Parts: sequence; C-alpha cells; structure tokens
Amino acid sequence: MAHYKTEQDDWLIVYLKYLLFVFNFFFWVGGAAVLAVGIWTLVEKSGYLSVLASSTFAASAYILIFAGALVMVTGFLGFGAILREQKGCLSTYFCLLLIIFLVELVAGVLAHVYYQRLSDELKQHLNQTLAENYGQPGATQITASVDRLQ
Repeated sequence: MAHYKTEQDDWLIVYLKYLLFVFNFFFWVGGAAVLAVGIWTLVEKSGYLSVLASSTFAASAYILIFAGALVMVTGFLGFGAILREQKGCLSTYFCLLLIIFLVELVAGVLAHVYYQRLSDELKQHLNQTLAENYGQPGATQITASVDRLQ
C-alpha cells in the first residue's frame, strides 16, 4: 500500500524549511559578528601587543577570525543545502553544525579550566614588561602603549 503525502505533511515541511532558514541566518550573522570582533581586535588593539610578552592576545584574535570565517562558510553552505533540499547536502550541513558545536563546547570547557592560569600569566607578563621596559630609552612603544591604557 502506497503512502501518500497529506496536506499537513507538506505544511510541516515548509514550516521546518523556513525555521531552518531563519536559524541559519542568525547563525551566519553570529559568524559575521565573531569575524568582525576578531578583525577589530587585531587592527585596533594591536598596539598593546608590545606590552604583553605573551602571544595569547594575538592568538585569540586569530582564533576569532578563523572561527567567524568557518561559521560564515558553514552558514553559506547551509543556505545552499536548504534551497536544494537534498538529503546529502542537509546531512553535510548537519555534520558541520555538530562539529562546530562540539568544538565550541570543548573551547568553553578549556576556557573555564584555564581561565585562572591565563589570567595569572597575563598579569605576570604585564608586571615583568612594566618593570623592565616602562620609561626606558629603547622602549618608547611600550611606554606609549601603557600611557594609552591609563
């Protein structure tokens, strides 16, 4: 016996398609925001890198740029998958979303675990840099960066 689609099934599929499209739009906008924050951090705050002997600040900016670009590309692929309505494309999109979610989960756990360690490292490097270089004749860039911070 054949199974025929009812009108209710068609309505549900259309509703889910639009819901996925709206979710994907916000996902893509979120990726654009993360990318913009990463670029802004790298461009506008790069003057403070000389104060920090640690590379944590620059690495975090590059990680934000990479993560934002990855989310935007995934969102763009999601739009294509939604419009094409092919199971393979939608499965690939779902797998990419799952991978991004798991990576974000791991990053959140690592940030929580290593928060105090990173904070202590940054304080130590900042204190060391200030004690050794602030106001010294050869360290005008560091002195200017600290003066801007104040």
